Amino acid sequence: MHPIKLIIIAILLYLGYRLLTSNRRKRLNKNTNNSASDTKADGVIEDVLVEDPICHKLVPKQQAVRLKLKDTDTIVYFCSEKCCNLFVTQEGEKK
Repeated sequence: MHPIKLIIIAILLYLGYRLLTSNRRKRLNKNTNNSASDTKADGVIEDVLVEDPICHKLVPKQQAVRLKLKDTDTIVYFCSEKCCNLFVTQEGEKK
């Protein structure tokens, strides 16, 4: 065989090896990432959805606008400042 053929065959074998090992690494990384996310999902709830009393949208609690009521010391959650202001005006009209 000619040396050029041997070099071409060696390059093709090397490229095939790299393709096979890169796929295996990707699968291993996916498996380790999935197992890490499973442990989060198993034990800890990171955020809770709360309902806006005005427009009834569900909003993540950490992103919601909060209003602490003076009478009962409860916290009411809103999707936006607009809904919060509307709630305050409605509560003021009731009193």
